[in-house]
Formats: sequence, structure tokens, C-alpha cells
Amino acid sequence: MGRSAIVIELIEDPARPLFINLASSVIREIERGRLKPGDRLPGTRALARTLGVHRNTADAAYQELVLQGWLTAEASRGTFVARDLPDPATQNWGVRKAAPPAVSALTRPLPPSAPPPMQFTDGSPDARLMPGLELARAFRRSMTGAELRQMPGYGDPRGAPSLRTALARYLSAERGLTVGADNILITRGSQMALFLAAAVLNPGDAIAVEDPGYPLAWKAFGAAGARVVGAPVDAQGLDVERLETLLARDPTIRAVYVTPHHQFPTTVTLGAGRRLRLLELARRHGLILIEDDYDHEYRFEGRPVLPLAARALNRGSDQGDDQDRIIHIGSVSKLLSPVVRIGYATGAPDLIQTMTARREAIDRQGDLPLERALARLIDDGDLGRHARKARRIYEQRRDLLCAEIAARLGDAVAFDRPAGGLALWLRVNPDIDAAAWAAEAGRQSLILTHGSQLRLQPGPDGNSAANAFRIGFASLDETELVRAVERLKASKPA
Repeated sequence: MGRSAIVIELIEDPARPLFINLASSVIREIERGRLKPGDRLPGTRALARTLGVHRNTADAAYQELVLQGWLTAEASRGTFVARDLPDPATQNWGVRKAAPPAVSALTRPLPPSAPPPMQFTDGSPDARLMPGLELARAFRRSMTGAELRQMPGYGDPRGAPSLRTALARYLSAERGLTVGADNILITRGSQMALFLAAAVLNPGDAIAVEDPGYPLAWKAFGAAGARVVGAPVDAQGLDVERLETLLARDPTIRAVYVTPHHQFPTTVTLGAGRRLRLLELARRHGLILIEDDYDHEYRFEGRPVLPLAARALNRGSDQGDDQDRIIHIGSVSKLLSPVVRIGYATGAPDLIQTMTARREAIDRQGDLPLERALARLIDDGDLGRHARKARRIYEQRRDLLCAEIAARLGDAVAFDRPAGGLALWLRVNPDIDAAAWAAEAGRQSLILTHGSQLRLQPGPDGNSAANAFRIGFASLDETELVRAVERLKASKPA
């Protein structure tokens, strides 16, 4: 059969994504026998032109059908109806309606009466604010420059030298880090940096992590072969005294993962006293501190608080070698968009060398054109200007969210207005089950994260930590924030 020899009638169901409707239309034609096992389908460009849809829609429909086994894709030949399907003539398919293809939770169609889905993220930025034109211009200059064309082979696995140099200046100005370009490793987002940080440990070593804390960090450490042990968090952040007790019980703990600037998920800043005790504890026990400074740029009030790594590096050689035991991790994603996968890690040369060797084994080099483009954004001042603009907008959104929650939810919740960061830690009244509230909100098309999802292990103080929400406010504009709080109120258990 020729690739354009069949006309497909598109099912029109506005309650479902368009690519799902197209996939269902193809299934219907297979079940009717118009498309037989081994038949070649029109190319995505031809199909999209015939139906008046975007080519990406046709491509997504074909990919969905390949995943389900209705179609097969053959390199350089095209897309075909799967040859192992039963003969349509022997089936009773033609008398029933084709079932819609299974889809993931993110694309599952909602009932026709359901409102469009909204999400309180865990603290993601608003991708709509990203300086897209500036980034595109920098990317184009990077792609057309002579440097990339003249490279004899792969680049440095630590990342583009121009970005490492620009980041060294940026981190010195913004975070007080005195680190050279040679001691910076560029990664594909902070998640890769967390995975690589665990590579500096020996087999059988454990990492103490904040509990409640960041589950994706635990997942990265576990995937790298480290055992993860929960360290309690209280109203002031990581409880260093209880961490010391934990270290005495478990000598296999060789590293501590901490989010001191804005603890994830509670948003509190680790105070000066606890910071000093944590540094002393790390020196005394020979620990590696893995500092995740994921949203340092977003501080709205008060004086700047420098990272642990900045304090350690600035102590001076007469104070010991504590600077050798801190891996500082950050991300450009929180400044621009989660789709821009650029993170970084800094630390002593031996730590960065170990992480680089592991990175080279799984990813020989990073995205050099994107890295060079980001270096231009930093050098030209575009990234700094964007950070200042975004900080003003996010502060306004924080204030609006706090006002809306106070006005609409009353004593059902309590919170402290965060001095920085992109999320609110909303403590739910003990008489209300936060998990049940989140489930009901989901049925009303509002997705949010409750505290039980952020606990590593239950404990005597687990109920208070579990009965809360982490409410990200940056990714929603003012109108969306008001609407989201209305849904949160409407879904509150009686």
C-alpha cells in the first residue's frame, strides 16, 4: 500500500488531547480492517498536512501507538501496522468502538466537566519568564562560531571552558565562592551533580539526608550505590545535635546532604550557630558536606546568607582543611527553566576529579553549544538582569499567595512567610488529613505535594512534618494563583 493511499478520519473529542484522538482514529481503522498487519502508514508530514494538524501531533500519535504495539517503526522504511496483530477478518472488532489508547497520568483525559489541570509545583520557576530571545541569540552565536567547528573531537568532560570561567566569576560575585574554573564541573542539571557527588564515597558508605527532605536527591544517592539515612529536621532546619547522635550510632555515614539556604521542603534558613556546629562536626568526623544551594538567587528580604562552602573556603589555611570536604551544587534551571538542563558542582580538585571521571563514563561531554550560550548570557549581563526581574515578580507572587491563603483558608493552615525561595511550607491543622486533602484536590484538577511524600522514614515527629503542603508559587501568575487557592479551599475536607 502506498504511504498516502488511505484517508484517516480524525475522531473529534475535545475532552482528550489531539494526539490521543488521532491515535484512537488509527486504532479504529485497524480494527475495521482498513489498515491490515504490515500495511505502511503515511509519513507524519503527509498525515499532518492531510488532517490539518501539526506534524508533532502526528508524530506523538505514532509514538504512542508504537509503544502500545499497534505500529512498528522501521529505520529508513517508515511506520507499519504491527505484523503480529490478528487478522481483522477473524475478529469482532468492527461492531464496537475502538478503545482509547492508554496514556500516562500527565496526559490522561479528564471528565468533560473537570476544569483544566493546575499544579502547585515544589518550587519550579515560570518558564514563561525565561529570556528566550536572548538565549536563542546566544545559542545561534555559539553554533555559528569558529570554536565549535574547529574542535578536533570531544570537549572537556568538565564542561565548556567559557562557561566554567563565567561561572567562577558569577559564583564569586553572587555567592562569595573563591573557586577557579578548573574546580567547576558542569552537569546536566543538579540531579546529575547529586548522583556524581555520591561517587566520591566508598562502597558501603552512607549519606545522612534531611528528613523531611528532597526525594530525588535520595534517589540519586541510592542509584549511585550509597545508603541513605534520615537526619531529623525541626523548625530551624537540620538538627545538628541529633545528627551527631546519629553519627555516633552509625560510623558508615561519610557524607551529609544539606539545603542550608532554604531547607527543602520547609524553606527555613539554617542559622549561623548550626552552620558553625555542622562545619565543626564535618571536620571532626571527616565528613563530606554535599551542599545543595538550589535557589540562592531568590532571597527577598534580609541580608544575603552565603553558602557553607563560602565560609569554609574563606577561613584560611591556619584553620585546617575543611574546605576540602564540601561539594557545592547549584543549577541554572531555577534561574531560567527546568527544560534548561545545566547544573554545576564545585569543590576541591580531588573531589571534582573523581566526579568528572564518573561523569565521563556515562556522558562523555555536556551540551557544548548550550553551555557556551549560557556563558554569553552571564558575560553579557543578561542572566543577571533576568534574575533581578524574576526576583521582583516572584516576590509579588509570594505576597499574593500568602494573602490569598490567609483570607480563604483561615485557621485550617498556618505558615511563615518565607524570606526567600520559590515555595511556601503550609502546615495543616492537625484535625485535617493533608494526604486526604491533596487527594480531593487532585480530583478537582489541582496537583500539589503533601508532606508524607517528602518523608524518608516515619518517626515520633513524623506526623507534623507529614501533615503539610509544599506550595510552589513561582510557576503560576497572579490570576492562576487566585484560581489555585480557590480550588484548594473547595477541596478542603469538611
